[in-house]
Order: sequence, then structure tokens, then C-alpha cells
Amino acid sequence: MRMRHLGRTGIEVSAYCLGTMMFGPAGNPDHDDCARMIHRALDAGINFVDTADVYGHSETEEIVGKALKGRRDEVVLATKFNGPMGEGPNRSGSSRRWLSQAVEGSLKRLQTDYIDLYQIHHPDPHTDIEETLSALTDLLRAGKVRAIGSSNLPASDIVEAQWVSQQRGLHRLRTEQPTYSILNRGIEREVLPTCRRHGMGVLVWSPLAMGLLTGRYRKNSPRPDNERMRWVPQHLTDERKLDAVEQLLTLADEAGHPLTHLAMAFATSHPDVTSAIIGPRTMDQLDDLLAGAGLTLSDSLLDTIDTIVPPGTDLSPLDVSYTPAALTRTDLRRLPPHERAAA
Repeated sequence: MRMRHLGRTGIEVSAYCLGTMMFGPAGNPDHDDCARMIHRALDAGINFVDTADVYGHSETEEIVGKALKGRRDEVVLATKFNGPMGEGPNRSGSSRRWLSQAVEGSLKRLQTDYIDLYQIHHPDPHTDIEETLSALTDLLRAGKVRAIGSSNLPASDIVEAQWVSQQRGLHRLRTEQPTYSILNRGIEREVLPTCRRHGMGVLVWSPLAMGLLTGRYRKNSPRPDNERMRWVPQHLTDERKLDAVEQLLTLADEAGHPLTHLAMAFATSHPDVTSAIIGPRTMDQLDDLLAGAGLTLSDSLLDTIDTIVPPGTDLSPLDVSYTPAALTRTDLRRLPPHERAAA
């Protein structure tokens, strides 16, 4: 397994990061089987594990914590906060009030006294970034967290966070976790260059495009009635993406590689991507992904991929992608009726 520096933290991580969203009620409910998969990944050279407090309604962190008993020091352990964790208006978000509770819950479930990488799971437009960075800085100084990062931040928000850290003497975000795959290359325009400029590590989620780049979802094939189809229906039925998948399947076949291996090698070939998150549900899926860990793509293959999906292009957004409030709230992009009439 190839190792890379996680930005400028001095931490070295594997080019594949084991994502755990499928461990627990959302995917594989067998705790022992999930633990075996974690151990298999560690034995194969993966030293980077990513989870979140909301995965499996917090059950996933418990699975990870139990599995890492006796092996915690081998692992760079990342988790995330921000999503809703129960009833009430103040059990989510990025406020100091919630953050101080969220970290204690994650530490307890993970059965550890420190988190290597603590990440803001989603942008929180209702909380001043200074509030969040100040709380995270205190966690770093207390030794509960070793590095901090973000996920799904637009480039402008990353720049603002870096500026606030510099102006206020706060710890900087050291990593970003965006979505990235052959079908969704939008981060190549601004997010990746911004991360490079600020020396941030990048761990990308869904390099297999929520399953499209496994070849299980095909053009003109019956649509499976499964949870993923209900979760991201627009993504899995988008004609432009399905057309690209057919071309990529042909390319992978001609190159003699499974499409999953081609997709993972593409994600890790970008010089600004530190690690690509794999999210297996079964041991067979994990073994398949591990079998392709050593693959590198030739320039000619990468050039052909560029003709199928041009650099910097999102064929269409993911259903679960972050959309800025400026696009979702009409009051932020339309004058009130009386002002429009006066104009």
C-alpha cells in the first residue's frame, strides 16, 4: 500500500482510506464481520480509517472502537461531527456548545482518548467559522484532537477559514474531504488548487461514484429496488453518467482492468489527492478493492478518460452534495416584490 503525507501535518497515511459508513444498520449489521474487515484492511497496509458520529446513528463509531482494541496506535483515526444526533435544536451543527458534547461522545464510542483527525462534516452557514475554529483549537490544545479538517467545503469557505485562523491565531484546517470520481471532477477547478495552496491534505469520498463505477448500474437495464437507488435516484439514473459508464466499461475492458480498479487508480492519480476513501459493505468488496491498490494508469489511459469526462466537469451533482444557501434560498437571489417593482 502506497503511503503519502497528509498535507503538512507530518502524518503519513495510506493512499486508500477505509470508510466505515456501510458498517452498521445502513449496510452490514454484523459487528464481528465488520471488525474482520477492519483487521483485513489493516493487515493489507491501510492505516487510515474514517468514520462519523452520524453513521449508523452512532453505532458505526462503536463498531470501529471495538475493532481497534489493541491496534489503536497503528491507525490514523478520523471522524466527523455536525450532523443531527438526536432530538432538539442544539444537537447538531458546528457551535462550540454542540462541539464540546459531540467530541466526548465520539471519544467514548471509539474507546480512545484522542482523535487523529476531527472534521466538520458539512458547512454550517448558521455558525461563524471563528466560533468553530476556536472550539477546535481548544480541543487540540487539550490533546483530544491531533489535527482538524473539513468536508464538503466550497473553495471560498476554505479560504475564509484559513484567513480567520491566521488573523485570530487559531489552528488551521489541515484537510478537506470532498467528493471526487471520474464522473464528478468539479473539485479540480477550485477546491484542489486551493487545498494545494494552503498545504492541505485531501481525502476524497465516493471515488466509485456511489456505485455507478462498479458497473452494477447500466444504461437500459432494470433499476434495482434498493436503498441506494432510493437515496441517490437522480445520480444513479442520470443519462449522461450512464453513457459515460458504458464508455468507461469498454475502456476498462480494453485495458484489462476491472472498472472499480480503474476508478480508484484515477482518483489516487491526482497529485493533490492524498487518499481515496473506500466504503466496502462485504469482505468480497474489500478484497476486490485491495487487489487493485497497486494499479497506476498510463498517460494514454488518463487522456482517454479526459475525453469521456473533461477535467473539472461534474456530469451532474450528487443528490447528497452540498448546495450553498445562495442557490437554495430564493430570498438570497431575488429582490422582495416591492423592491423589484420600485426598480
